[in-house]
Amino acid sequence: MKIDVITLFPGIFNGFLEESIIKKAQKRKVVGISLVDLRQFGEGRHLTCDDSPYGGGAGMVMKCAPLFKAVQEVSRKNSHVILMSPQGKILNQAMANKLAKKKQLTIICGRYEGIDERVRARLVDEEISIGDFVVSGGEIPAMVLVEAVVRLLPGAISKQESYEKDSFYNGLLDWPHYTRPAIYNKMKVPAVLLSGNHMAIEKWRREQAEKATKINRPELWASYLRSTKAIRTRNSKREIHLPVRARSSKSEKQ
Repeated sequence: MKIDVITLFPGIFNGFLEESIIKKAQKRKVVGISLVDLRQFGEGRHLTCDDSPYGGGAGMVMKCAPLFKAVQEVSRKNSHVILMSPQGKILNQAMANKLAKKKQLTIICGRYEGIDERVRARLVDEEISIGDFVVSGGEIPAMVLVEAVVRLLPGAISKQESYEKDSFYNGLLDWPHYTRPAIYNKMKVPAVLLSGNHMAIEKWRREQAEKATKINRPELWASYLRSTKAIRTRNSKREIHLPVRARSSKSEKQ
């Protein structure tokens, strides 16, 4: 995957790109991440990228021309252009899974009062928010999006199981985790985790994940119940409509 991040403040990303999973994914050639300094596409002697809003009001608005030039510079045929914006859909795991299948992402980091609406209307394929709160710009939200997507790419994490059992991946929150020592300040690790009975451990983990989701995120719990009910319904319909002849021929072959 190729990811291009358009920003007025590329220095904000320095530590992020040089640590942990993101660094490893780039080193393994799983993803290529480029920072595009919007200022190089600015106008005039001062490379201006913003101006006062038409109609008056406080703050500045990011100009059309620099953003159009920057997006056109990095975008390819299959590029998916994302604007980090409080007006966007809230980022979730399903969205990250979908974006992880794209060939190229171009991420625009907004600043000030926002961007010229013509950029949003003509260039942007999708707007994404990380929550209903205010930050100074789109850089930190872009980092959240990049990490959520990159860790899903094949080869980014050594074991696929590491993210398949994360919170939200299967519609549930994560279960409690413990490590050595088994007893600390009279607090004990649940006995089932020390039992060596893998079936019992899996059952306990599932129960704990369901319990945590039901208590802490009732809206996720309701969604999980709906999805599991739909899966059970689909499976039962397949069983009912399985052709008798197909079953017979299979048994004859055996």
